[in-house]
Amino acid sequence: MLDSASRVAHTDATVLILGETGTGKELIAKAIHLNSLRRNRPFVIINCGAIPAELLESELFGHVKGSFTGAVNHKKGKVEMADGGTIFLDEIGEMPLDLQVRLLRLLQEREIEKVGATSRIHVDVRIVAATHRNLENLVAEGKFREDLYYRLAVIPITVPPLRDRQGDVAELVHHFFEHSKMKYGRPELQLAPSVKPCFLNYRWPGNVRELENLMERLVLLSRSEEVTTADLPEKLRQAVPSEEPHSAASSGAGGTGLKTVERDLILQVMRQCNWNKSQAARQLDISRKTLLYRLRKYGILRGVVEFPEQPHTPTKGIFPPLTRSG
Repeated sequence: MLDSASRVAHTDATVLILGETGTGKELIAKAIHLNSLRRNRPFVIINCGAIPAELLESELFGHVKGSFTGAVNHKKGKVEMADGGTIFLDEIGEMPLDLQVRLLRLLQEREIEKVGATSRIHVDVRIVAATHRNLENLVAEGKFREDLYYRLAVIPITVPPLRDRQGDVAELVHHFFEHSKMKYGRPELQLAPSVKPCFLNYRWPGNVRELENLMERLVLLSRSEEVTTADLPEKLRQAVPSEEPHSAASSGAGGTGLKTVERDLILQVMRQCNWNKSQAARQLDISRKTLLYRLRKYGILRGVVEFPEQPHTPTKGIFPPLTRSG
């Protein structure tokens, strides 16, 4: 995903960012802008789902004085403000159909017409849009224009949910925890080792935003200098399965149960394959789905043994250095 975004960043291609709420779509849009040739021009954000439909047209394209009740002055729209830069249309799936026609004209002609105006204005903007909704389904239901969808989806980029990138959880916990400690003046606060498996096994339905909010809440509400499992919400405490009691049936004469042998074998192969699940599944001669099931069953997570303990300096940019040929 980052590789695709980095390769398209220095172009003017229209980008459609897809993904669940809270995955970081706006962050990707900002990174694309900051790695583009427009980086020194405006990056303007408009949330199509947060503005009433009757005001969205004026917010996007502006209006002239007297065009409607309350229009006492000329007003620039967000698109005109972004001239030379990038406009990020968040939650594009919420845009009313009548405005979709005007957005299509902007994409095709690079022109806008203010509310109440009789002439058009040329603008030079790059459009990056994002949505958590399935636009193809909306097209089939007649709620989103098919021609606009194909105009927007020149470069579709899907941001995976946090549950599908568990290797990021430990880094994000560390980052947001340290950020909240600094923000609220609690540098002495620490995370107990017992809470880490809870973070790593939880599914994070609210994605990165949920994790960020939790870290802030833990820093604010912790009564001691250490965050323990007692401070966590019940849903996180339940994320770590309790260990099954050992029994004669599950233990061999030497004290090594079949489940222990299987777990150790899977862990060994995962390490040999550098945690590549598809490669490990082939080496174990099982399906990838079966491997995922056993990883969850035995609580085998890469982050459990690689949770960062020491402060580190984050990378300066979200993308690798861009190289251009020619």
